[in-house]
Amino acid sequence: MSRRTWTLLTSVVLVVVFGMLGAFLPVPYVALGPGPTHDTLGSYEGREVVSIDGTKTFRTAGHLNMTTVSVVDQLSVFNALALWASGDHALAPRELYFPPDKSEKEVQRTNTKAFRSSQTAAETAALKHLGYPTKLVADQVVEGSPAEGVVAPDDELVSADGASLSDPQSLIDALSDTKPGQRVAIRFKHADQAPREATVELGERPDDQQQGFLGVQPALRPNANFDIDIRLPNVGGPSAGLMFSLAIVDKLTPGELTAGKFVAGTGEIDPAGKVGSIGGIGFKMVKAREAGAKIFLTPEGNCAAAKSQAPSGLRLIKVSTLDDAVDALNALENGKSPQSC
Repeated sequence: MSRRTWTLLTSVVLVVVFGMLGAFLPVPYVALGPGPTHDTLGSYEGREVVSIDGTKTFRTAGHLNMTTVSVVDQLSVFNALALWASGDHALAPRELYFPPDKSEKEVQRTNTKAFRSSQTAAETAALKHLGYPTKLVADQVVEGSPAEGVVAPDDELVSADGASLSDPQSLIDALSDTKPGQRVAIRFKHADQAPREATVELGERPDDQQQGFLGVQPALRPNANFDIDIRLPNVGGPSAGLMFSLAIVDKLTPGELTAGKFVAGTGEIDPAGKVGSIGGIGFKMVKAREAGAKIFLTPEGNCAAAKSQAPSGLRLIKVSTLDDAVDALNALENGKSPQSC
């Protein structure tokens, strides 16, 4: 073969090799983009997203859409470049979403757990906002701790060392002056059984060996005689909490919280009703606007980023608590202007 032929063949081989590498070689990045949006007042796959049984509910109208961010994994070089060039996605290091020390199933379980915790917090915040009583429960019991085998997850915590318990801080205060090895009485209630009392010998706190350690992670839960069920498969993470709380409030109160408007939003919520900031605000706003939203409830901590990325026609309403969000929607219904970002 001539030199020209060899050069041509070598070039062809290199093009094929680089093409194969670009098409199949994975890169250590994921692509973030707009994810699905769901109306928390509506249905998904034929079932209500938020259903309430055992008490009276009221008619709702409009939309209260929760929003998500899609995470595209297993990208090739060409896939990554194409998504990045589209302008609809951003690339991020894969290890931020799939830590190397965890399997994909472990990551999925973590996201599912966060979503379920968000549902519980949303229910508690909504019912607390509506004036329903709450109770303190054992959300988790630390393995190998003094409480293990005595208190079970979901048991109601009544008192500790003689002090009545009403919220997580009350348990911290009750044990603040205790020492390792000290025996304290814990009064608790399992399911519908009568309260009972057990004496527990405290251990050492991992972060303070001078203070007694019980090993219970407390949490507030609603204390109502009806059931709330939130169903939305294939969604993980805590950022839908605010919109779930609003849906519960809307269904349990007369009138239409949205006044028939298409409202979307995002925000993690804690049982006390505080709204926390989230990630991917730009992608969420884009999807909400595409779906038809004109109002977007924005966590206060996300306002700066949201203002710079908001699509045209989407009004940003700043919220820091569930009360803020309800007040803002009531203001809109009455023709007033709630606080914007």
